[in-house]
Order: sequence, then structure tokens, then C-alpha cells
Amino acid sequence: MRLSFLGTGAAGGVPLWGCDCPACQRAHADPHFVRRPNCALVEAGGVRLLLDAGVMDVTERFAPGALSAILLTHFHAAHVQGLFHWRWGIGALDVYAPHDSEGCADLYKHPGPLRFTHLTKFEPFEIGNIRITPVPLVHSKPTLGYCIEHDGTRLAYLTDSRELPPKTAEFLQSWQPHTICLDCTYPPGVTSARNHFDLPEALALSEAYPASQLVLMHIGHQLDAWLIDHPDALAGRVAVARDGAMLDIGAQC
Repeated sequence: MRLSFLGTGAAGGVPLWGCDCPACQRAHADPHFVRRPNCALVEAGGVRLLLDAGVMDVTERFAPGALSAILLTHFHAAHVQGLFHWRWGIGALDVYAPHDSEGCADLYKHPGPLRFTHLTKFEPFEIGNIRITPVPLVHSKPTLGYCIEHDGTRLAYLTDSRELPPKTAEFLQSWQPHTICLDCTYPPGVTSARNHFDLPEALALSEAYPASQLVLMHIGHQLDAWLIDHPDALAGRVAVARDGAMLDIGAQC
């Protein structure tokens, strides 16, 4: 199973408009450090699943028939804005999502080819030969993480959450993912109210799953700036995702 990161940034991305912090200056100077909205592609056994659709050019990246389905974690704009281009198209595309009566703007009212299916937490389903279990996360809108399994390899994709609910943590302990891709928006020391993990919380979670590779995503510009000043902070412990990077799930870290 392969995971490709199309976007690894928090809302606003990196560089953040109008910001001149070291991380944003670096991203202006070198496209390698640009972060677009958090979004990824899972490929296994001929199945291709898009995880969220926050990248605005998704309709250009994926021709008709190129995707098996879309899995939405939640309906915040930074995770669904690419769908607004799709809905003027022709054909049919399955979109799996959490129960959310509001959705985002008028996507429900004018879905076009998008066929929405609302999921039940911890109720697994299959797309081709991939088994997917949606797990609840703690965020400001109804939000799901996805535990994705193919041929014995297991990926937990957990974006936009400030903590793991106890039942989700218990499921992960028994399921034992090879890789956990985890929201980590903030550096240490951010004390304001927030809906995302910070780095100390992410590192603490990694201790609870010592057999799993931890990959940080949904990165904010403040964390990138902090990591510039602390280049050895994550050495040998976890990885930080980059736009365009690929992971072979289950491979040796």
C-alpha cells in the first residue's frame, strides 16, 4: 500500500499569506517547503482513494475514472474545497464522509456527480480489496479518521483532532497500525484554545504506539519555524511529511 501526500499543511498553508516568519520566507524562496491543504492519495490492489479534497486542482490531477472513491475526514472548507470544481462534472464519484447535517455550503444541495455516503464510526466497509474502518476524532465539526488495511498492511490516517477519544485509542492499540499519519499543527508552548495536536502531544502519542511509524502532517507555519530552530528535535523518533512525498506502508522505517 502506498500513500502519497498531495498537501501537508494546516488551513492557510505555508507560506501563510502576509506572514514573514522564517518558515514562510523559506517557502517563498524554495517550493520544496510549500505546504498546501492537507490531502493524500492511497493506492493498493488497483484501488485509488483520495483522502480529503482540499487541494484546489484535484479535478486537473485526476481524470474521470482515475479514483475509486473519496474519503472525507470532515467538512471544513480546507478539506473539501476541491469538491466544488468536481460537482459541475459529468458521471459519478463516490464520496464517503461523517454524518454532518450542515456539510459545507451547498454541496449537499448541488452535488453533481458526487454521491455522498455517511459513515458510522467503527463500522468497517470495503472498497475493492481495501478494508476501511472509520474512527471518531475530537474536532470542532464531526470528524473521522480512517484505518485502512490491505493485504496485512495497516495505515491510520488521523487528521484534524486535538485528542484521540478513548475508544479510538483502544481500537488502535488492538489494530496495531504500521504507520500513523497524525495531525500536528502547533509547536510546543502554544496555550490558546485549539482543535489540533501540538508537537509534545504528538510525541506523547508516539510513546503509546512504539511499534508504529509516526508521520506528522497538517503542519502549521509556526511549527515549521520552530523546527528550523530545533533541527534535531525529531531525530530518530518521528517523520514530518512534505508535499509530494510518498510512503510505502509496512516497509522498514
